[in-house]
Order: sequence, then C-alpha cells, then structure tokens
Amino acid sequence: MNYKEKIGTKENPLLLKTPPLSSEYTMHVDIKNDREVLVCTVGKTILYYDISIIEDLYQMLLEHGDWMFLGSKDEKVEAKPDTVEFWGRAADNPIGGWYGLRKGFRGRVGMYIPPLLEALGYAAVEHNKRNNRMRAIKR
Repeated sequence: MNYKEKIGTKENPLLLKTPPLSSEYTMHVDIKNDREVLVCTVGKTILYYDISIIEDLYQMLLEHGDWMFLGSKDEKVEAKPDTVEFWGRAADNPIGGWYGLRKGFRGRVGMYIPPLLEALGYAAVEHNKRNNRMRAIKR
C-alpha cells in the first residue's frame, strides 16, 4: 500500500490526533484545482496542504538529523525559526513558501502534518502538552 492509500479518501479518511493528543482530526487525499492535495478537517474547519509536504518534510528532517521543535502557529502569527512551522512557510523550502494552500488557514503545519508523518512511519513525534518535537525515521 502506498502512503496515499493509507491517508484515505473523503469517504474514508485517516483519523489522527494532534501532537499533545488533545484533539482529533482527519486527513485525506483529494483533487483541488486540478492538483492533488492533503485535506485536513478539524471540526468544521478545512485546511489544504500541498501533498509534496510529506516527502519534502521527511527529507528536511533526514538532513536535519536530530529532533526539531514543531512550533505550530496560525498563519497570521510569525513562526519561530528552526521549527517545522517556520520551514513550512519559508521562502527557501522546496516549494518556495507556504505548503498551506487556503489563504487565512495556511499555518498549523507544525500541528497537523507531524502526526500524519508519524502514522505513515516517516517520523517519531513527541506527545507532551507543549513544546513537542519530531525527527525522521530512516526507511
């Protein structure tokens, strides 16, 4: 099974929990504007992420070589450098900016993407109340 099948569809999405294990949300793969995207549903809020974030974040974590803080922030809040959130919106990441695709909801990469990589077996994620980190698991 490839990772897209494991993530699921709108009818059968992958159920995940935020890093502190305090909230549930779903993730699935879909097509939006003729491109494949990750659809993250948190209650009634829907966020879209460029699906390339899976491989790109995994590769960055491999190169980083150690634990990295998640640093989850909303789009309007500046992200702390050297965090997953900062990387997910940085001009020097592989797509040259935001992996989040819905204006006003482009942030929270550090909240919703790490548990997905953990579920796929790409990363280890801490599950503390705050200041969680992640690191790549070599495949």
